[in-house]
Amino acid sequence: MATMRAIDIKDGTGPVSHLFMNSDIPKPQPGKSQALIKIHAFGLNRMDLMQREGKYNVPPQGGKILGVEFSGVIEGLGSESDFKIGDEVFGLAYGGAYAEYLVSSTRMLIRKPKELSWTVAAGIPETWITATQALHLVGCFKPGDNVLWHAGASAVSIAGIQLAKAAGAKSIFVTAGSDDKIQFCEELGATKGFNYHKDDWVKGVLGATDGHGVDVTIDFIGKNNSQGNFEAAAMDGKIVQLASMSGSKLEAGLDIGLLENKRLRWEGSRLRSRDLDYQHKLRDLLVEFALPKFVDGTFQVPIEKVFDWKDIQEAHALMESNQSKGKIICIVS
Repeated sequence: MATMRAIDIKDGTGPVSHLFMNSDIPKPQPGKSQALIKIHAFGLNRMDLMQREGKYNVPPQGGKILGVEFSGVIEGLGSESDFKIGDEVFGLAYGGAYAEYLVSSTRMLIRKPKELSWTVAAGIPETWITATQALHLVGCFKPGDNVLWHAGASAVSIAGIQLAKAAGAKSIFVTAGSDDKIQFCEELGATKGFNYHKDDWVKGVLGATDGHGVDVTIDFIGKNNSQGNFEAAAMDGKIVQLASMSGSKLEAGLDIGLLENKRLRWEGSRLRSRDLDYQHKLRDLLVEFALPKFVDGTFQVPIEKVFDWKDIQEAHALMESNQSKGKIICIVS
């Protein structure tokens, strides 16, 4: 049986120190409507940390190998396709990107334009598709809406700031944990940012909108932000919950009266557990609306650091530090 190298986890789950290179992983084979990709680069996402720690509900098709976004070259096809062997692609998978080879549905592959590097291409699929989903499909964004992105310097919010601006947002607000991150977000197109260590972001948002509030809120924080999200929301506002980094169990005393009085919709969402048809629709939206803007430079994919995948422990440690602004990418060497 053919084998390959992949990043594995000692004992199945654990801290950063449990990550190691395993040279005896079975090489996958493409089935019908699938392609075998020789990976050039893969992007890190916070779900990878959670999966490594055993705190993420991995879908059955995800497998044990981490990683969902990648760039690479098609080396094999399970059936006839619009793609061919040798095509340079990037895309989204349910798992398995921390490896030399990955099998992906051809429906989730995107041809890599020559203007994009392998590293930039590997940093697009998960974050930009997630941001598109949160803003448009779940958040029901309309031109002229005010939008609030929490964790503003995270890769998803970096994408979201740019998507909201291009789609005609009236104002784009962010929260982040340092003035440096706030400045970074404002340079990307955010109207105003708030350092949650020292600013009252609820008061700031309401003041900047003459009391109207935000129409669409995208939150990754959870417990610490829930009451504030209710208070900062506009009438008929949408709150999209993508993660719960501060905890998922809410404090006693959360006032849901605002949820009723403002007719708010508070909806959780997770991209990885969606079926292929749903993900394919988002892939098509990305290709139609965002890909040309990557090519002409309108949309930026800031990269914090590029690692050799042999240094995967350092890459995970950097993401855990919460100091990064933009994507962390690994090159498969």
